[in-house]
Amino acid sequence: MKKLKRSERLVDMTQYLLSKPHTLIPLTTFAERYGAAKSSISEDLAIIKDVFESEGLGELQTLAGAAGGVRYIPKLRKDHALRFAEELCQQLQQSDRILPGGYLYMSDLLGQPSLMNEAGKIIATVFADRDIDVVMTVETKGIPLAYATAAQLNLPVVLVRRDHQVTEGSAVSINYVSGSHKSIHTMSLSRRALKERSRVLIVDDFMKAGGTIQGMVDLLGEFNAEVAGVGVLVESGAVETEERLLEDYISLAILSDVDSKTKRITVNPGNYFEK
Repeated sequence: MKKLKRSERLVDMTQYLLSKPHTLIPLTTFAERYGAAKSSISEDLAIIKDVFESEGLGELQTLAGAAGGVRYIPKLRKDHALRFAEELCQQLQQSDRILPGGYLYMSDLLGQPSLMNEAGKIIATVFADRDIDVVMTVETKGIPLAYATAAQLNLPVVLVRRDHQVTEGSAVSINYVSGSHKSIHTMSLSRRALKERSRVLIVDDFMKAGGTIQGMVDLLGEFNAEVAGVGVLVESGAVETEERLLEDYISLAILSDVDSKTKRITVNPGNYFEK
């Protein structure tokens, strides 16, 4: 790499850190990359650290010693997260989102990379300090959010299938009960997709009573895996507490009511903002 001015080096170093979240990078990597002394690199990192923290972009952790280095942890300040949640609620409250049967159309929002990246960053912030091996979701609508979250945590994504596919090889399948309709469904996971005793962050786009997520929790038991956390984009607030199958989870928005007659939708920031 050609010799860079300090201003250019700061820009390139920042981009390098942003592209490798939760990755320990030895100072020698930067020293060799820029042909600079470690003392100069340390000064540059101190500048970047101050900017990251003052602007609410995350943390820059420095580990001393021969095996040390620097690690970027993406985090979003709660006031910034709340502004995002309020904007999300406004979009969800658009009357033309109401579908027959009182359902809410969300697919267009799930297809917006910028929105999903921001939501993924919030969920990643909540679970940044936990020991996690993979992010899991069930096909299909939860996939964009799961990948956005995994990108911020620098983790792989595991997809649970509704129906077993022959291309998945040997798989574990279980039946689970839908928390809202009390009907029985099936989900499966390839034996190659998840190592035993993994710590798993479950992510989904919508949760009503929690039957699907509870099904994923039960499926993880077949792999002797552990749930490290649960994050959902939107939860239904129209479910009685005793009917909800999950207690330990975070949501970014709560859908309280959908009135098909008046075309009125009520959505508020999720339980993450109550903590």
